Amino acid sequence: MLRYVIRRCLMMIPTLLAISFIVFVIIQLPEGDYLDSMVAEMQARGERVPVEQLEFLRAQYGLDQPFFQRYLTWISNILFRFDFGYSFAYDRPVLEIIGDRFWLTAILALGTVLFTWVVSFPIAIYSAVYKYSIGDHILTFIGFLGLATPNFLLALILLYLSQIYFGTEIGTIMAEQYIGEPMSWAKFFSILSHMWVAVVVIGTAGTAGMIRRIRANLLDELQKPYVVTARAKGLPPGKALVKYPLRLALNPFISDIGNLLPDLISGSVLVAFVLSLPTNGPILVNALLAQDMYLAGAIVMLEASLVVVGVLISDLALAALDPRIRLEGGLRR
Repeated sequence: MLRYVIRRCLMMIPTLLAISFIVFVIIQLPEGDYLDSMVAEMQARGERVPVEQLEFLRAQYGLDQPFFQRYLTWISNILFRFDFGYSFAYDRPVLEIIGDRFWLTAILALGTVLFTWVVSFPIAIYSAVYKYSIGDHILTFIGFLGLATPNFLLALILLYLSQIYFGTEIGTIMAEQYIGEPMSWAKFFSILSHMWVAVVVIGTAGTAGMIRRIRANLLDELQKPYVVTARAKGLPPGKALVKYPLRLALNPFISDIGNLLPDLISGSVLVAFVLSLPTNGPILVNALLAQDMYLAGAIVMLEASLVVVGVLISDLALAALDPRIRLEGGLRR
């Protein structure tokens, strides 16, 4: 197992380098750059274009260099200085912009994950154990509603209800008196009280999908001969359910870890726009529209890195959870 982990970690190095090159190619595909967009806007307003200043900025940030030289400068700054470049649109270092919104995005993502797990697990277990019962049909119908309802529509409905019945302004991060104050329990709970709508909206679709997958896998496992044998030998129903069938039915849940980690950076972009949440997702969209390439490249690169790390974690967790899975030929019980 240790050898496998070391080999996978070493494989991540060329993988991340290849991803960084692809990301840099993608952010360079649109013609021009942020300075060209700024010049076009100034000309449209009839303003004078400061040619000398533009040339100075191009030389300062390496925009006048060949493509491969710009890439090598960008990736070397990330690897050796943890410097993701400078944002032209925000006139600040990229790392500061992402960091300002990282904790809010992380709290939103973690809250959504916890909401999904807490809601989906008991419902999926009940639906599988009492399949085709009235409760199963009702929960299945609600799950289909969750899958069919667009997130932005649910966000608008809950936004209205929260304002009318709870008086909560969702478009702000926290109560006004906590803005700029150091983190405290009161500030933390204020953040949670303003983010519950976003957590419910983002988690609803994920919860509905998770319920269907766990239910389907658990139904398949409950029909296996080892479950029938365990029941015939008098094993208590709860123990017979949890020890093996439920454990093996959680494979899709473990496999989703690779998709959960990038949400710590981006969050749900569409819901963040609807609810006016200052997470990193809307910043990525705005950076792409403004051709702010270093900001867009940094967010995409961080998300890709988290996907690679998440896949490694999910592979190791699956090996520990399911003894049928073997990561390599030499892995033994």
